Amino acid sequence: QVQLVESGGGLVQAGGSLRLSCAATGRPISVGWFRQAPGKEREFVAAISRSGGGTEYADSLKGRFTISRDNAKNTVYLQMNSLKPEDTAVYYCAAREGIILSSMGDYDFWGQGTQVTVSS
Repeated sequence: QVQLVESGGGLVQAGGSLRLSCAATGRPISVGWFRQAPGKEREFVAAISRSGGGTEYADSLKGRFTISRDNAKNTVYLQMNSLKPEDTAVYYCAAREGIILSSMGDYDFWGQGTQVTVSS
């Protein structure tokens, strides 16, 4: 069983930065970040392979968001820079066996989410 706990969310002004963390317990797995804004569907943000050697990003977020992991700490990070009000959402990390994918339905384990609010 894999358990995921997100942290690092909060309130930030537009143009600011935040780093989210996803602490995982259990066996090594691929991890993805998703987000859900009020009234919208949950969407893919980024994913990283078990080794950290492979990453994937939503096209619209490339260049602003960076995913990384520290396997010694069993933690995956999402560095978010140049934040915009439209980045406001609950951010979830999710895990799956095997290769990284961008579809929500391919992930078996989910965290509770952490709120990110970007003020204008």
